[in-house]
Amino acid sequence: MSVYEIFTLAGGIGLFLYGMKIMSSGLKNACGDNLRVILEKATQNKLIAVLAGIAVTIFIQSSSATDVMVIGFVTSGLMNLSQAIGVIMGANIGTTITAQITAFNIGAYAPFILFIGAAMNLFLKNKTLQEVGNVILGFGMLFVGITMMKSAIIPLSETRAFISFISSLSNPIITVIFGVLFTALLQSSSSATVIFQAFAMQGIITYNTTVYLIIGAAIGSVTPNLLAGLTANKAGKRSAVLNLLFNLMRAVLIMILITVFPQILTFIQNLSPGNIARQIANTHTIFAITAVLLLLPFTDFIVKMAEKLIPYTEEENRKAADQRLVYLTQTANVPAAIVLDQAHREISRMGEISINNLILSLGCFFNKDDTKRQLVEENEQTVDFLAQAIVAKLVELRSLNMSPRNLHRFYRMIQVVDDIERISDHAENIIEYEEKLSSGSAVISDIGKEDLHRLAEATSQSMKVALAVFESENEDRLDEAKRLEDNVDTIHDEIVQNHIDRLMKDTCDPQGGVIFTNMCTDLERCSDHALNIATALTGTVE
Repeated sequence: MSVYEIFTLAGGIGLFLYGMKIMSSGLKNACGDNLRVILEKATQNKLIAVLAGIAVTIFIQSSSATDVMVIGFVTSGLMNLSQAIGVIMGANIGTTITAQITAFNIGAYAPFILFIGAAMNLFLKNKTLQEVGNVILGFGMLFVGITMMKSAIIPLSETRAFISFISSLSNPIITVIFGVLFTALLQSSSSATVIFQAFAMQGIITYNTTVYLIIGAAIGSVTPNLLAGLTANKAGKRSAVLNLLFNLMRAVLIMILITVFPQILTFIQNLSPGNIARQIANTHTIFAITAVLLLLPFTDFIVKMAEKLIPYTEEENRKAADQRLVYLTQTANVPAAIVLDQAHREISRMGEISINNLILSLGCFFNKDDTKRQLVEENEQTVDFLAQAIVAKLVELRSLNMSPRNLHRFYRMIQVVDDIERISDHAENIIEYEEKLSSGSAVISDIGKEDLHRLAEATSQSMKVALAVFESENEDRLDEAKRLEDNVDTIHDEIVQNHIDRLMKDTCDPQGGVIFTNMCTDLERCSDHALNIATALTGTVE
């Protein structure tokens, strides 16, 4: 390889990794929990997940791109490993269509994909559509990166030394290893298979040699996923390892089968006698389908292996425990009053997570901490999930005949869920302010920070008391909750006036001033939400 081809390869890998990062971020921001719910329903059945993987891969003609998207979903928390493995298996079948219909040059469409993604991100005002543009932009970068890598590697296959070497392959193990390495460099099992087809049609290699090259190509195809896993979190890395484990097991299984039953290869050849290109394509497809059928019952075992190789951290276990309903687990044929009591406990748990998240964001704001910033983002996902799950369970009660008291509690609880969810949204706003301050684009004076700290302390106390009132339904503390909320309002008005005075004296950074006032508004609104929570279940209903 020339120096230019080496740099082209490196540049392609870099663009691929960056595209993966942008796509994963866009998926997380654009899709949120709505798509996760859809994916959970679409992939809760393993067979349907396999069919989904086949369909997507046939459509885009790239198992690597499908698997990379799966890593993006797992990284973003939109899919778990048990759901991912079915899609990965389906992708391994879908990619064989390429060998059946010839190589499909997806890279040719990359400039158009990049244009669409960039235009959406730059010119559309809707935030969600901008994030969708990011997904498309990152997707286009993936293909450009793969195309660059291909252009750097393909000339290797045209050299006499390479042709001489590949035509001399005879040992099955060495042939498989070569198939792994060649496909890893090419970044595409489909393209590698098409090249092997061409070699076989030209008589450079035999059918049996091609069979082992195809087995190796299946393993080598996971390289893009392993690369994508470098920029992913632990969940994304497990998804990449999951793909590797499946393809390793697939390779071992197929090699055992064709060694013990060599008649399998004869049968495949007889399906298209005299047409070696079709024989290779059929071999590719039959191997993939066979592996999926035989390994599908063992998906749970493969998932556990991936989890053993990359163990869950304590924080991941906590997040998994949080993102599930604890009390609202059984609502069918249960009296409405009991379900509402369960919901009350579930909402209280959600409230604790949300309020702690705001306190965590304040700790990040006043004491720059990247770990806390990440925790706030994860907790926000948890609160969003609980909000949707709790409301969905409560909505099931609408068909029941509820007493006036229970009906009152029903509507108030839905309102409380919204108030709690909004508090966590404000926490996310606060860490965004901290990021701007950390970047140096804005500055808040020490006096301004002291004022914000006073307001933050008052708001935190107001929220804690409000949640305690909601949990206990103790009206004796309602006056305390109102007094604390009034105190927040008083401090808010005072420090905003102090800020205006500093602006008038020209001693305040304008950009920092915007963050200051936005922060004041967020905290004051959190206290308003807290009072709503405290008063939600108080009072009598005739």
